[in-house]
Amino acid sequence: MALPPDNALSVDTAAEKKKKSLKHTLAPFISGGVAGCGAATFTNPWEVVKTRLQLQGELVRAGGLTAASRPYHNSFQAMRLVFQNEGIRGCQRGLGVAYAYQLCLNGSRIGFYEPVYKETIHRLSLSSDHGLVAAGVFAGAFAGMMGAVIGSPFYLIKTRQQAYSPVFRDIGYQHEIKSSLSALTGLWRTDGMRGLYRGVTAAMFRAGVGSSVQMPSYTFGKASLISKFGMQDSIGTHFGASVIAGILACVAMNPFDVVSTRIYNQGVDPATGRGLLYKNPVDCLVKVVTTEGVFGLYKGFFAHFLRIGPHTMIMFVLMEQLKPLFV
Repeated sequence: MALPPDNALSVDTAAEKKKKSLKHTLAPFISGGVAGCGAATFTNPWEVVKTRLQLQGELVRAGGLTAASRPYHNSFQAMRLVFQNEGIRGCQRGLGVAYAYQLCLNGSRIGFYEPVYKETIHRLSLSSDHGLVAAGVFAGAFAGMMGAVIGSPFYLIKTRQQAYSPVFRDIGYQHEIKSSLSALTGLWRTDGMRGLYRGVTAAMFRAGVGSSVQMPSYTFGKASLISKFGMQDSIGTHFGASVIAGILACVAMNPFDVVSTRIYNQGVDPATGRGLLYKNPVDCLVKVVTTEGVFGLYKGFFAHFLRIGPHTMIMFVLMEQLKPLFV
């Protein structure tokens, strides 16, 4: 039987290497995005509650809200109220567009983190513990901001859908949206790219800060649990590391999350195309602190934790289980 020529074997080998390289490159983007979607399925109801709590009492001084203007008293009561008035569909408002957002944000965060982290270490010749942590923070922030830019139009629609209540119309600006697609095409027709990317700066701050804490916290937390506590690279270890990452990310991220929610949800002057309440994220931050106090930046914190804590755990654990599929 005739053997194939040597050059044919080399071509096949090169093609196989290229295929494996592409698969290895795309693996974290795909596994991260899919894991984010899986987590969002379970945590989206808390995202709805968090959004409404952050908008309740917008730019009203502490103690100035009437009972009618404060229907949501705490996270669990708010969840019960949403379910009673809007059913399961109300609790899962914005879930469809949230999937698109998770594919963009978490796909980018997981996909960009490791290559940026390794390149930063290589370029700056980092070797100390402090240097490695700094590289992790930078890579996390970069990956988060990239994901925020890519997914910003979806986050815009998601926030507006989740803020909308057919019962309590005084909680933030109410955007009546028939569908995510109609909202996106409507923004494109009226305001173009400017409309689709309204609030992207606030989203970059939010995702940049959150990822700069969450990504290295999980990576170094998992490594510490394995090296210092003798744990195996198992689901239990992934769960423990993700708990740490979720708590730290929530504390660091909440003020930027409040600002992002309000920038995205505010009404827009049709004549000027400018926001009705805030000029930019800094203006929003200053107005929140001066009118609502510092604690205004931590509105919805418990609901945020109930959302980001399980989301972080489910996402990282699921991502770790998906990794072998791409080896």
